[in-house]
Amino acid sequence: MPVGPYSQGVRQGDWIFLAGQIALDPKTGEIVGGEDIREQTRQVMENLSAVLKAAGSDWSQVVKTTVYLADLNDFAAMNEIYAQYMDTEAAPARACVEVSRLPKGVKVEIDCIAYCPTTA
Repeated sequence: MPVGPYSQGVRQGDWIFLAGQIALDPKTGEIVGGEDIREQTRQVMENLSAVLKAAGSDWSQVVKTTVYLADLNDFAAMNEIYAQYMDTEAAPARACVEVSRLPKGVKVEIDCIAYCPTTA
């Protein structure tokens, strides 16, 4: 359930580009986690996981993520949950930036790029 007119993910050849995800429950359209950055991050990661799966991919094929935080003081708590979805030996490249605001007043938004060859 996007908050605007865009695709959740787009495949271009072997590449999958995922739109930024926020802590939106896809079933209800409501924000999950209130002010809890950990719960918001978990929902964001679950949303990204679902889009990756729908595109025939998973976290092992993600090569780049960008994390947007409304408050950089939330970095450690966000990172704690983010790390649960990553293979620490092969984690993707990542940027993390503080922004002045995010859609619907959430605390975190994450997008990613995956490399997923269409042939073996």
